[in-house]
Amino acid sequence: MQTLRAMTSRSEAITMVTAYDFTFARMLDEGGADIILVGDSLGMVVQGQDTTLPVTLEEMIYHCRAVARGARRAQLVGDLPFMSYQVSPEEALRNAGRVMAEGAAHAVKLEGGAEMAETIRRLVRAGIPVMGHVGLTPQSVHAMGGFRVQGKREEEAQRVMSDARAVAEAGAYALVLEGIPSRLASRITAELAIPTIGIGAGPHCDGQVLVCYDMLGLTPERVPKFVKKYETFYEKGKAAMEAYKREVQQGLFPAAAQSFGPIPERTTPPTGGVIQALGASGDQEPVQG
Repeated sequence: MQTLRAMTSRSEAITMVTAYDFTFARMLDEGGADIILVGDSLGMVVQGQDTTLPVTLEEMIYHCRAVARGARRAQLVGDLPFMSYQVSPEEALRNAGRVMAEGAAHAVKLEGGAEMAETIRRLVRAGIPVMGHVGLTPQSVHAMGGFRVQGKREEEAQRVMSDARAVAEAGAYALVLEGIPSRLASRITAELAIPTIGIGAGPHCDGQVLVCYDMLGLTPERVPKFVKKYETFYEKGKAAMEAYKREVQQGLFPAAAQSFGPIPERTTPPTGGVIQALGASGDQEPVQG
């Protein structure tokens, strides 16, 4: 957590991105991510849900464990899913402890402002680092009337500002600002002593976060305005599948380079089973490389 504050003091922007499995975590970690968030956004981009609400604590722990195996350098933050921390500070403590102990997370993230202050204090007192999240909070999507920019009117802006102050005063070590006007995010960042990480909050936060599926172009549907696609992996993956299918149908794959032993003339499929088809030397060849 001190690393983030040191980065902020040097005016070095923090880069945070989501990941949900080992391979993506390793790729993003090696690419230089400062923080990897195992977000409950997995409900939408991995599970195909309409919101983040159906994601369970068990699912979050499972995905945190997988990501932890791939993230060697980045800080690992696990989202607390809907209704895993809202009932009481004690239940929040119990569930956050599981995300840390069983999921191998370094910290947890929870949504909400002033109403979550006591819960944040309870977790921090127990030694659990907490990242806050105010503004557009996806777990409150129905109460907010959809995924709408928050804080556009002065009254709303004051509420978001008050929530940000409450979360910082309660002991959160960093704060995600989502879906708020750039000017409001700049004001919050200037006032708070803790780092702010924006998503749809403009360029003046101390860092930025994106969902990896959006950033890599793995989301074929229309993405929010604040997303920039740095790759087109969905289209590239579809093209790769088309090429694979074409080569299989044309008998071009597998070729000699992907086969064990000499390839006989194409006749009818062997009837002796896989082991007999490989022959005496086939079972001695290494499968990899």
